[in-house]
Formats: sequence, C-alpha cells, structure tokens
Amino acid sequence: MMQRMFHRNNHEVPALNTSSLPDLIFTVLFFFMIVTHMRDVELKVRYEVPQGTELQKLTHKSAVIYIYVGRCYTASHQTDGEDMQIQLNDRIATIDDIKSYIEKERASMSPEDQARMTVSIKADRDTPMGQLADIKRMLQQSFALKIHYSASEK
Repeated sequence: MMQRMFHRNNHEVPALNTSSLPDLIFTVLFFFMIVTHMRDVELKVRYEVPQGTELQKLTHKSAVIYIYVGRCYTASHQTDGEDMQIQLNDRIATIDDIKSYIEKERASMSPEDQARMTVSIKADRDTPMGQLADIKRMLQQSFALKIHYSASEK
C-alpha cells in the first residue's frame, strides 16, 4: 500500500505550438515600419541652436514643417562665411522660395494636419534678426502663423 501512495506518474509537457509565431513577428515588424518616421532631409547648413529656459516639445510631428538657417556646409563644400543660408527640404533656397514651399507642403498634408500645421525654424544662434524677421514675414504671407523656434535647454 505504501508504494502506491508515493508512485509518480510520468507526465510529459506538451510541445509549444509555434505555427502562429511568424504571423505575430510580421505584424509587429509591419507596425514599426508604419509608425517610424525616417529622416529624409540631408542637412546642408550647420547651426548651433540657442539656449532657452521656457521650452516645450512639439506635438503632432506629421504637421511640422522645418526651415533650417545656418552657414553653408556640405561634405564636399564648407564655407565659413558670415552669410546665413536657408535650407528647405534638401535644397538651399532664398527667402522668396518660402511661400511656395509652405503652400506645397500644406497641399501634401491631410486636412487635420493642415489645421495643426506648425513651422519649426532651426536657426543658428548668430542668425541676424533681420533675416529671421524676413522669414517670419514670408510665413505670414503664406498664412503659416504657428511658428516654433528650436532651442536647447540651458
């Protein structure tokens, strides 16, 4: 009788079914491919953003249009001149190009993003205020009234 009480049955653990694992992996991969925003602008100007104390993060990055202002810099060509260049997407532009650039970017946005559209100016700390005022005037003419100035924290 004692032997029967302590007798153990040998139970095997069932094998794990991995048939749905590839579907799960591809679903997660597809999700990350959709939500990841790849940087598609090659910087041709270099800039040092000014420092600030009252900073806020941008929300709705799909509704943000970037304007870069700095000294001309590319891998094959580097200029240390004092004149600041404006970069819109991947090309160096003039102040007069800003209005058509904003209109083109606005047309490519969804209606919800058009309502939230913000222009982020990433300008060098030594950019003359007159040039920033000219950029701001062109943004007003194209009805881009939400303007964000990039800065780093003090």
